Amino acid sequence: MPSLKGLQAFEAAARTGSFVAAAEELSVTPAAVSQLVRSLESQCGRKLFVRVHRGIVPSEAGREILPILGTVFSELQAVSHQLSGRLPLSQLTVSVPPSIASGWLGRQLGHFLALSPALDVSLRSDEDPVAFENDRIDIRMSYGAFHYRGHTTTDVLVDAIYPVCAPAFVEQHGPFEAIDELLGLPLIHTDWGPSAATFPSWQHWFTAMGQPVGNTLSRRGLSANLSKVALDLACDGLGIALCQGLLVAEPVARGELVLPFSQGLPLSQPYCLTIADSSLERAAVREFERWFREECLRCVSSIERAACRVSAR
Repeated sequence: MPSLKGLQAFEAAARTGSFVAAAEELSVTPAAVSQLVRSLESQCGRKLFVRVHRGIVPSEAGREILPILGTVFSELQAVSHQLSGRLPLSQLTVSVPPSIASGWLGRQLGHFLALSPALDVSLRSDEDPVAFENDRIDIRMSYGAFHYRGHTTTDVLVDAIYPVCAPAFVEQHGPFEAIDELLGLPLIHTDWGPSAATFPSWQHWFTAMGQPVGNTLSRRGLSANLSKVALDLACDGLGIALCQGLLVAEPVARGELVLPFSQGLPLSQPYCLTIADSSLERAAVREFERWFREECLRCVSSIERAACRVSAR
């Protein structure tokens, strides 16, 4: 039977990506971790690590057992706390894109924590793809379902982008009657980068509204590489931004932003949630998943109602 210390050394090294980091976590030397892993490989008759560029990554056999070990050691820790009379907070690690973290979820998370005070939540701001095992991520929100094939990924909703600006901007440049009036105004662009080419631009929005503009608007005026930054620029009255309904729902409800026109342009991909294999059966993860879906739908429904009110004027 494989030794417990060997299994602990393997799990820590696989999760942290190095024998040195694993050694610090386990309070032993890197040489001891290396020896424990070699002994475990000898006992199992399988190679558990592949060495690449002076680093280590789990082999196919290692990746197969890593999620199971993570769950087992978490449960052992819980049993230890229970026997000692200490009841720790349940840990939940949530990973979302940077603009979602700073522009939306950071504000909404307090509502979830009020409903689940026994949870200790770690919010991560990450670009895709993420390493679920190495970073101990339980659940990940991404744009599109193509990042994590082979994992448990489900759609949340298909959002849309809306033109938004500060009320003071409308007072200075409005009121707006026709969409082509925006062509002479400061427009705030979001540079999504080549890896996010499916996000629409002002050119796409104008074309969808029956006002084709060619490439004349490609990068004229202000440009930001995060939708949250574009949103902040719009709030400061520097122009009109195109932003996801998920991000603009609350600022519009608070009166910080307005919709100069009601028309939104649906995104080509849904927002999705991916759950780590080792976290599929965790009650805390399922609890957060339910709340997250409901909150996303609530916010998007809110901006849709606001757009309907603008259209009715």
